Amino acid sequence: MEITNQPACPFCNLDKSRVILANDHAVAFPDGFPVTPGHSLIVPKRHIDSFFDATREEQTALLDLLAGMRQHLQAERSPDGFNIGINDGAAAGQTVMHLHIHLIPRYAGDTDDPRGGVRWIMPKKAA
Repeated sequence: MEITNQPACPFCNLDKSRVILANDHAVAFPDGFPVTPGHSLIVPKRHIDSFFDATREEQTALLDLLAGMRQHLQAERSPDGFNIGINDGAAAGQTVMHLHIHLIPRYAGDTDDPRGGVRWIMPKKAA
């Protein structure tokens, strides 16, 4: 795996044994701090902060792995739905400044009321 190395970046120094899927531009692996069983990350091999800094080829590679991980998780865990998210920039909650897409499997009953989904990042506007 040829990930552009940034010494302090956990995704640039990812243990290859964690990788479930990969292509020329990206890798997919389980999140180290999952919010649900199967929570996964899709990360470009090149160290970039933002989805908007990714080339079209990298964006396509990321989306291909997103679809591949969804299929993998459906076969492995049979979730009832998914949340997909990118925290792009510190103001959006990004804490690891290497682009990563969260694929979060959702299961019936995993929360009392899942309505609103990603809109709940701004609770006052989630209704």
